[in-house]
Amino acid sequence: MTEYQLQNPPTDGITSVHFSPNNQSQFLIASSWDCSVRLYDVNQHTFRHMYKHAGPALDCCFPDPSRALSGGLDRILKMYDFNTQKETLMGYHDNAIRCVHYSPEINMIITGSWDASIKFWDSRVPNCLGSCSLPDKIYTLDSVGELLVVGTAQRKVSVWDLRKINSQTPIENRESNLKYQTRCIRCFPNKQGYVLSSIEGRVAVEFFDPNPEIQKKKYAFKCHRSKDNGIENIFPVNAIAFHKQYGTFATGGSDAFVNMWDGANKKRLCQFHQYPAGITSLAFSSEGNMLAIASSYNYEYGADLQLAPNDVTKNNIFVRRVSDLETKPK
Repeated sequence: MTEYQLQNPPTDGITSVHFSPNNQSQFLIASSWDCSVRLYDVNQHTFRHMYKHAGPALDCCFPDPSRALSGGLDRILKMYDFNTQKETLMGYHDNAIRCVHYSPEINMIITGSWDASIKFWDSRVPNCLGSCSLPDKIYTLDSVGELLVVGTAQRKVSVWDLRKINSQTPIENRESNLKYQTRCIRCFPNKQGYVLSSIEGRVAVEFFDPNPEIQKKKYAFKCHRSKDNGIENIFPVNAIAFHKQYGTFATGGSDAFVNMWDGANKKRLCQFHQYPAGITSLAFSSEGNMLAIASSYNYEYGADLQLAPNDVTKNNIFVRRVSDLETKPK
């Protein structure tokens, strides 16, 4: 069986899925608008545990195989230990926490909020190490090595050095090459750049090195679009996930499709079947042999579900065993 659904999925929109790190990809966590963070055993296909926030949980991650971090509309950063079933309040933001990220290289937790700030936290004890203000609310962030890339409203992108978190100044401020709102940013595993997606069926491939020769390599492409009776339907690209070993990446859109891309050779490797609802989050296991796919209604057609093309009310997490044929550059 190449793909299966996890039992006992969240009961509202799924905001994020993550595999446990360090080649122990037995566990998967998922955060949701139903205020829960759920733990699954992907080998046994079973639901293991759940803890709750006081409001919708917008993001989650694993700092290590036994603990989860999460944040959301209750403005609280929580750490939960699945072994002891104890939760720790790590700290707060002044508005919803949109992004919760752990940097293994720096051993630091990074949160991004709608209060237009990023905060840095000690992963061992509840301690805020620093905070930086940005021009607008944070929608997405990712790090690779010592570099942090943050995407905010108004299509702004900033690059930060995680070794200098108290400088208050990014290494670089950029503007997205895409004309519409930024949805997701993920960094290349080789530390050369990042991939950025927008609400308008487009993805941009960007490079850190300011050398004009390197900057010539950047490009953008259209994806997650369909033609229907001569009318082009354009969908948001909500999720990006990199295959750490091969450097290829998956994108998930509100068209309910997942595509695999070879960014270096500007090629689409494959497209998986259509899922029941739009793709809201994607995550590869650390070994690169599994892809978690969150399929949830993201209100692309508004609150009236009659306008949606199929039964989008179900929230599902699929785990797909991916092959080299699907993920390896050709």
